[in-house]
Order: sequence, then C-alpha cells, then structure tokens
Amino acid sequence: MSFDLSTLGPGGVIIVVLALLSALSLTLIVVKIVQLLPARAGAARRDAAVTMWAEGKKDAALASVKDGKSPADRVISYAMTSLAKGFKGAPLNTELLRRGNEEVARMNSMIRVLELIAMISPLLGLLGTVLGMIQSFQALEMAQGAANASVLAGGIWQALLTTAVGLLVAIPAAVGATLLSARAESAAQMIENAVGRLMLVEENPSAA
Repeated sequence: MSFDLSTLGPGGVIIVVLALLSALSLTLIVVKIVQLLPARAGAARRDAAVTMWAEGKKDAALASVKDGKSPADRVISYAMTSLAKGFKGAPLNTELLRRGNEEVARMNSMIRVLELIAMISPLLGLLGTVLGMIQSFQALEMAQGAANASVLAGGIWQALLTTAVGLLVAIPAAVGATLLSARAESAAQMIENAVGRLMLVEENPSAA
C-alpha cells in the first residue's frame, strides 16, 4: 500500500518529522551500543590486579589494567599510578570522584535525547491525528453532511496513521534508552567497586 504525504495535510509534515526522529533515534542507539559495548568488560582482570596490588606486585597490577578499554579500567589505572607516586588521601579521592563522574557523564551522554524522542513522538503522532480529524470534519461540514462515507473514512485513517507512526518511533527509542541507561549504571557501579577495593587493600592488604 502506498500513499502520498501531500494528501495528509498537516499530518504529512508530522510524519516527515517523525521519520527524521526515527533516523536520529536509530543512529544514536547504534552509536551508544558501540560506545558502551566494552563498558562492563575486564571485571576479572581488575579483581586479579587488585589482588596483585595487595601482594605488592604493583607494576604487574598496573600493567594488567593500563590498556583496558572500560571506564573502570581507566579510573583504577589512574588510581594505581597515583598511589605508586605517593598521591593519596582526600585529594586523590576527590580526583577519582571527578574522573568517575566524567566517565559516567560520557556513558550517559545522548541517552537523554533518546528519552526525549520516546516522550515526544507519541505526542506528535497524536497531534497529527487531531489535526487530521479536524480537517476531516471540516470537509464534512463544508459538504453539509453529504460527504461520501469512504472519503471521510479515508481522511480518518490517514489521521490515525500519524499516531501509529509516532508509536513506532517511540517504542525503539524507549527500549534503547532504558537498556543503555541500565548498562551505563552497571558500568558506573563497576567503577565504584574497583576503586573501593583498591583503596581498601592499599590501607589493609590482608583484605584482598
């Protein structure tokens, strides 16, 4: 089945907007998947590195996480490098918190845009439906009630089409935003756990 957007009146413009939002949404989802794919990697390697650190094998511990791709690897690598240089205490904790927050913000970037698309797409679809229904009933009024039923029905389904398109755009965006946000949150927890364990064994190696 095919249709001409020009026949949809205001709804045609809204469908074009929704199509652009859909393209943006799918692009963001792909970009974020690529970015967050390694975000939870390397947990076993970090655990082993902390154990080596507690055993005094600090160079080996640092080497094992230095080239890691996950946010937790980057933060714990900085922590180990700083501790090895004698940088510790409250200033180090503050800097680690700042770096951790930067990693979390980077992981969460653009997810808000997906959430916004998921929120406004159904509303745009509903707006298109309302405008289309107004247009259909205006045509019925101008025909003084003598309008062909098939013409009126055609106008109504065209109006309802915008709601369907809005939902089709919103659902993938909502699912993508939720799953990506959950992965980012899990990766943030890994940062906290890794740094917390390292600082603990730095003070008490027997706690490893």
